[in-house]
Amino acid sequence: MDNLTHSLVGAVMGQAGLKRTTGLAMPALIIGANLPDVDAACFFWLEGTEHLAFRRGITHGPPALVLLPLILAGILWAFDRWQSKRGTRPERRPPVRFGWLYAMAFMGCLSHPFFDWLNVYGIRLLEPFSSQWFYGDTLFIIDPWLWALLIGTVWWSRRREKADGEWMWPARAGIAAALAYIGVNGAITASVEQSLLAESGRPDVVAIAAPIPFAFWQREKLIGNPSTGQWYVATPGKEPWLDGYNVAGCDLEKARKKDPQIDAFLFWSRAPYVHKRNGGEFWIGDARFTDERVKERFAVAIPGGCRIID
Repeated sequence: MDNLTHSLVGAVMGQAGLKRTTGLAMPALIIGANLPDVDAACFFWLEGTEHLAFRRGITHGPPALVLLPLILAGILWAFDRWQSKRGTRPERRPPVRFGWLYAMAFMGCLSHPFFDWLNVYGIRLLEPFSSQWFYGDTLFIIDPWLWALLIGTVWWSRRREKADGEWMWPARAGIAAALAYIGVNGAITASVEQSLLAESGRPDVVAIAAPIPFAFWQREKLIGNPSTGQWYVATPGKEPWLDGYNVAGCDLEKARKKDPQIDAFLFWSRAPYVHKRNGGEFWIGDARFTDERVKERFAVAIPGGCRIID
């Protein structure tokens, strides 16, 4: 998910009562909820599609979820000590207890892979023990309805807190509502994917019900075979799209050995398909990302071309 969502999740957890556990608990929750995205730094040294194979992996796996909160807790604890020595520590800040600080950072970090798992992009939850990708197909990567729910929850809780009222239960109600919203979306996805598989009657196909922006009750329907690269894509409100050549006509194993961009793309791709561009050059893309606004970011040229197979 986007970093605003992750930040709001950390803030809601704090307003639900966790910020009372120790001084600097709220920063630990909010920063911790974003911390696994330190892998975004890979854009500084990786090129082309190589970042697709790196993101949502090592910093989202079990060892990182233990070590990253420890580093964050250490930095926040040292910051509190530094302020104390300078005489700039806020008087109203509760005592900072390292154990609780680590627990809050850990809970914030733990929320991150859960929300990343909810979309179609994928996440390697078990890295480095396994490089398997997991997909929730439940929420679009930016969900304005979830934004509104979480922002409203934080605002309501903070307003009651400033008025010396009961401020934890609004946040807890907001958490329950967010989980219910996620559950409803999960049920919609499961229903659509089951229907697609039942209608196809084929054991060799994969069905993906991809959430779309704003209309959370609708799904982009993808069904196809990753080994052939032939996909049927139907987006609500648009004509069904069917394009792509049989990937069997491309020696992709040879291509991925020669080109790290191809290797990285195929490692990441869940729904690979081959298409031609102007000039007749063959490219491999992913059927999850066919919108013209993002299509260029999720495709790579195939060196040597392909043979056309019906």
